[in-house]
Amino acid sequence: MQMFTRTLEQAKRFVGGVQDLTMITLRVIVRLFYPPWYFRETLEQMHFVGIGSLGLIVLTGVFAGQGMALQFSYELGAFGSKDYLGTVMTNAIVRVLGPVLASMMVAARVGAGITAEIGAMKTTHQIEALESFGIDPLKKLCVPRFVALITMVPLLTIVCDVVSITGGWIIAKYVSHVSTTIYWAAVKDRLIFGNIFVGIVKPFVFATIVAAVSFANGFAVTGGTKGVGRYTTRSVMISSISILFGDFFMTKVLFGMLGWSF
Repeated sequence: MQMFTRTLEQAKRFVGGVQDLTMITLRVIVRLFYPPWYFRETLEQMHFVGIGSLGLIVLTGVFAGQGMALQFSYELGAFGSKDYLGTVMTNAIVRVLGPVLASMMVAARVGAGITAEIGAMKTTHQIEALESFGIDPLKKLCVPRFVALITMVPLLTIVCDVVSITGGWIIAKYVSHVSTTIYWAAVKDRLIFGNIFVGIVKPFVFATIVAAVSFANGFAVTGGTKGVGRYTTRSVMISSISILFGDFFMTKVLFGMLGWSF
């Protein structure tokens, strides 16, 4: 009986959490379409999300691509099919690795920062101060960060795709001894509409997930500075898990839309 009660309580918390994320996302999206417009804050956040995360994305993308290329090369070599390395790399990176890796890096770096910043403002009563001056906290704090995320995460994903495929080329040329011409020709052949469509749609959804989770946890902070740390950790954990779950379901949906069978 106790196990059933605990399971029911966890289910209620889960549903409540999903409801909170949905509502805060809708409220932020609605506020996109009416003034005031905080252009300066939006540009600052775009710089923070995009330029600030660029080095991290490049570093992780290169080594992730090289690691994948080493493994794929070994497996393909067993069948004498190393010339297909470019094909496999492009499919895997553009469809899955690029969007997921870039979004999780942004969640770890930017999402945690958003939660900590909003949480610190709440614990020091700065949110109430904004409201007392007639300033909408969601419009002032959330909308610029939301715009920055949905703009820069897709661009960072493209960068991650490029550097990961380039990292795979380094392994293909200098370790697996695959011709550069063959590798890049295979890459070009797989840059079809379907792959690009999947690789571009996913980052927009993942960026929305990171934003919603970060905002919800930031405004939910209680317990002073200790609570800020707890909710920041929770934000990164929920964002990462949600991105992985979302990748699975979006792959099913997008493949179905494109008519790709499993």
